[in-house]
Amino acid sequence: MTKLFVGNLPYKATEADLQAFFEEAGVHVDSVNILRDRFSGEARGFGFVEISDDNLANQAVQACNGRALMGRALVVNEARPPERRERPQGGGGGGRQRDFGGSKNRW
Repeated sequence: MTKLFVGNLPYKATEADLQAFFEEAGVHVDSVNILRDRFSGEARGFGFVEISDDNLANQAVQACNGRALMGRALVVNEARPPERRERPQGGGGGGRQRDFGGSKNRW
């Protein structure tokens, strides 16, 4: 199974539109996923398709990269795993200090 990245998607494109786009190029896709903003639900302009045959996946990149969908030239290439982002070190702390010591003289 090969996962392909599809970028520069029209914001109005649906999963069905993207599947039909690949089918027109003669490539059967097993799954289509267009990423959406978690708050607004709007498409983020990119997605992924999965193709079971590696040769078909290469054919899809050749046939579909640069081809237009709804007036936008798509970027199609093999998906790369997400890069691990290092958490910044240091910092933190601060804030208000609280003393839960044993002093009974509160007043």
